[in-house]
Amino acid sequence: MKLGVYLYGLATLAAGVFDLIWGEFEPGHQPIQAWGTGISHQQVLAYIAAVWLILAGAAIMWRRTARAGAAACVVIYSVFAVFWLPRFVTAPRVLGFHLAVYIGVMGGVAQQAILIMAAVIVYTLFATRASGTRENVAIIARLTFGLSSLNFGIDHFTGVRLVAALVPSWLPFGGNFWAVLTGIAFLLAGIAILLGILDVLAARLLALMLLVFSVLALAPPVFRDPRSHAAWGANAYNLAAAGAAWIFAEWIAGRNPRQRHGDDEQLLQVS
Repeated sequence: MKLGVYLYGLATLAAGVFDLIWGEFEPGHQPIQAWGTGISHQQVLAYIAAVWLILAGAAIMWRRTARAGAAACVVIYSVFAVFWLPRFVTAPRVLGFHLAVYIGVMGGVAQQAILIMAAVIVYTLFATRASGTRENVAIIARLTFGLSSLNFGIDHFTGVRLVAALVPSWLPFGGNFWAVLTGIAFLLAGIAILLGILDVLAARLLALMLLVFSVLALAPPVFRDPRSHAAWGANAYNLAAAGAAWIFAEWIAGRNPRQRHGDDEQLLQVS
């Protein structure tokens, strides 16, 4: 799990650094503008959020501060999730009342949700032992990652052309093929996680697929337009999501009695 926590922490820290450099909330994943243009001192708020992300990302990677860092991550990513809520009303008014619009907005919330849940898992590992609490967290985590993966899959199907546009032209079979294939992969991962059938493998493959997305689809825009905050932010968020999926995968692997070689704290050797 250490690898997942480091990836999650570094990506969170990077997202904060990018917000600090640009002096604004990253519009693709931190859409404070959804609440309107009348919010005062947005730049000051962006700087506060940036420092928060940097400190939270750094703290979660060290054992002594992991619990505090996890709690800080829960708070800041919950704030970003709230940023998306007005779009359930405003986006359909602009883009039309279509399923794809609602699925797209829900995808923004879902990405924040899996980041929140990964931090909750880390926090739970260092919390006072309470089997009931951990069982509840396990149920909520399974639902969060499973339903979010299903949402991402449906989003690929309802927005094939948008996803296909991110696929490198040199890949065979065309962008639509890969958009549909990855959509199917998201759906299968979500079903496996929800049903608990090959769920560890599904979560690990989900993390791997997200890493591949960063290399093939999200990294090239950074080189094409290095001044784009959205391009840098997309990579940070996607890597954080990959780390979150890996944290979840190793946590449920550790909860399997046949795979457990110690308690949860031994599973997470954050130094």
